[in-house]
Amino acid sequence: MKYKDYYETLGIKREATEAEIKSAYRKLARKYHPDVNKTKEAEEKFKEINEAYEVLGDKQKRARYDSLGANWQGGADYTPPPGFENFNFGGGQGYQQFNFNGQDMGGFSDFFSSLFGDMMGGAGASGARGGFSGFDFGDMGGAQQTYTRTSGRKRAQQQKSEDLDVTKTLNVTAQDLFSSDPITVKFNDMRKCTQCPGGGGYCTACGGTGIINENKSLKVKLPKEVKEGQKIRLKGEGKTDAYGQKGDLYLVITPKDSEYEIHGSDLTKEVEITPPEAVLGCKKEINTLHGNITIKIPPMTSSGKTLRLKDLGLPKKSGGFGFLNAKIKIVLPEKLSKEQIELYKQLLKTS
Repeated sequence: MKYKDYYETLGIKREATEAEIKSAYRKLARKYHPDVNKTKEAEEKFKEINEAYEVLGDKQKRARYDSLGANWQGGADYTPPPGFENFNFGGGQGYQQFNFNGQDMGGFSDFFSSLFGDMMGGAGASGARGGFSGFDFGDMGGAQQTYTRTSGRKRAQQQKSEDLDVTKTLNVTAQDLFSSDPITVKFNDMRKCTQCPGGGGYCTACGGTGIINENKSLKVKLPKEVKEGQKIRLKGEGKTDAYGQKGDLYLVITPKDSEYEIHGSDLTKEVEITPPEAVLGCKKEINTLHGNITIKIPPMTSSGKTLRLKDLGLPKKSGGFGFLNAKIKIVLPEKLSKEQIELYKQLLKTS
């Protein structure tokens, strides 16, 4: 079994800080994420960097991994950590056997499984689940010590990882916010397969890739008077780990509409008029979320002036609706006749 240099996988030094490890992982994960990079090589690389971060991003696992030491030769079989020389992780004559068949390793390599299998909820020498408790290693290279372990499942339940939470941007239109019905949110959900270790074998869940990639569709009720950057939390709709623990999905609201500017419960919409209409005043029919209405534009209205129309905006928390701001925009006709041009010339001379 080959030694795997997780530091080399993430491109960092062995003395790297937690922040440096996380930064390197995020950079590589973005580069090799299957949604971004569709190559087979990227898929394998993505698995490798996730395995490396699973170890180096955890203080306990990193310390155990570091006990292997850096004195290894490329291509050589790895040397077990101090105190593990007399244990056979696969079984065999002359060794005390520890089988890690109690927990799917979720796509990790054999190297990872042999080194951390007992920390993932596997069976001990007696065959019972839950790991060792007060196991005496005796005189294995120094002072006597007792190793007590909390099962991986219990530890995961005690401290929920924020890595299970997912944050996505949700673009909403004025019509979305106006409607009282929930909107449908569609997004891609990618997670590690808990049914197989990956590697190309047969698996009905992931097809042997070790990664489940599926499209999800959720119904979301939007709050009233929503603001840009506001978050909506959907409990249990985030990622799922190997223990069945689920994170949350956070949707970050971004108002985005081609017709309206959205400011809480108020809307702003441009209303185009011609120069003569601006000078003389006119009536204009405009479309709103409440239906078509006719507004009166007073004479001598300049471009940029706003007419505030009550109860024609979005629903308010306190009841009723906000304002619709009709913002005047003076536009020229695409084509002018010779007579119209002459009139503008005469108008220019008198101004």
